Amino acid sequence: MTELIVETEPAAPEPARFGGATDVLVYFLSFAFATRYGSQHDLSKLALLLRSQRKIKLEPLLTFADRNVEDAADARELERVWQEAAPLAETLDAVVEALEAGDERIDELTRETPDLLPRLRDLAAIAHEASERGARIRLTFTL
Repeated sequence: MTELIVETEPAAPEPARFGGATDVLVYFLSFAFATRYGSQHDLSKLALLLRSQRKIKLEPLLTFADRNVEDAADARELERVWQEAAPLAETLDAVVEALEAGDERIDELTRETPDLLPRLRDLAAIAHEASERGARIRLTFTL
């Protein structure tokens, strides 16, 4: 099962909770990352639009790793993706705002992923909570 896993350090008093399946977040993050390789998927086009027209710095959202550790390089990558929560929260706020704006092009690009906006809101709330506690945050996924 494809799933986004969110961890904080120090750990939150309550574990991160999403209002539904997180696979859509893994797909968005993956396709946003794949823009550098020329991906033409709608979620890649959405990421490009958010960067170019909305001037959103997506780097904090693209700092994630596969949770499956097979060797020392994977373990190093897993450690590398820890990040401060505040920049991630800011990026998520900007992305959520853009998706809520009623932009026809954005609406078209997200039509096939109706759960994307609610899960981005959930992730933003988790990142804000971590930021308020001064915690680091890590995004990993399983397939």
